Amino acid sequence: MGKKLQSQFPESGVDIRDDMICRLSAAKIASPRLEAGIILQKAAPSYPNLTAEEKAAAYAMLSRRLRHEPLDKIIGCREFYKSVFKVNGDVLSPRPDTEILVEKALALLPEDSEIRILDLGTGSGCILLSLLAERKQAVGVGLDISPAALAVAAENAEALGLGGRCRLLAGSWNDTLFSPGSFDIIVSNPPYIAHDEIEKLDTEVKDFDPPVALDGGADGYGCYREIAALAPVVLKKGGFILLESGAGQAERIAEIFIRGGLELVETAKDLAGINRCVILKK
Repeated sequence: MGKKLQSQFPESGVDIRDDMICRLSAAKIASPRLEAGIILQKAAPSYPNLTAEEKAAAYAMLSRRLRHEPLDKIIGCREFYKSVFKVNGDVLSPRPDTEILVEKALALLPEDSEIRILDLGTGSGCILLSLLAERKQAVGVGLDISPAALAVAAENAEALGLGGRCRLLAGSWNDTLFSPGSFDIIVSNPPYIAHDEIEKLDTEVKDFDPPVALDGGADGYGCYREIAALAPVVLKKGGFILLESGAGQAERIAEIFIRGGLELVETAKDLAGINRCVILKK
């Protein structure tokens, strides 16, 4: 008695999985059965005959999830495109919405060409590394202002056997780090949430994704303006840039880059029908 509900073990005779499902459901977690199974698979592989240590580990994970910490941050990894990536509180959790960026970029990249890719705000490296995994002759640079994020990206690059084709740099896209015409293609999922809107986001985002990966300035377009100043310089003639867009932002993003001298190729919808990817050409 006196303990918080999420720290208690179930009563004798109550199945642990059923107990977890009940608690997750009460906390309004969207997929309680699926998540209970994932927690048990990660923390208690001996279930249903789990050890005391496994039981404690499983309920420690459950306690974190009941506070709405994202499950991928708890188990330490997330699937994206065709690979599994390490994630933690230092990086934005990869979203399925972003896979359209990878798909559209691959459609522009010949399979056997020696393409140079620049990923601005690489985070976990999920976009850049997914492209390098599919294009065996390509090389890439991932730029991020966060050394902690770059450490995660480096682990992911090594785990996928891509460290030799991937260079990770700490810095801002305002820094002069690259020579003119250095890259065939640029990809970026920059911060695009207006500063005053961040507190309105779901707890799982605003409290557990790094603020630097969310905050797009006063109107949400600050990072796009900065990238629009860089992209025409470092792209080769005929090169492409692909940018993730928040809901309702694609048209204005395109206008920013068109004013910078680029040509709009396409705005591509994600599976929810939102214009999620803006593609431009030099």
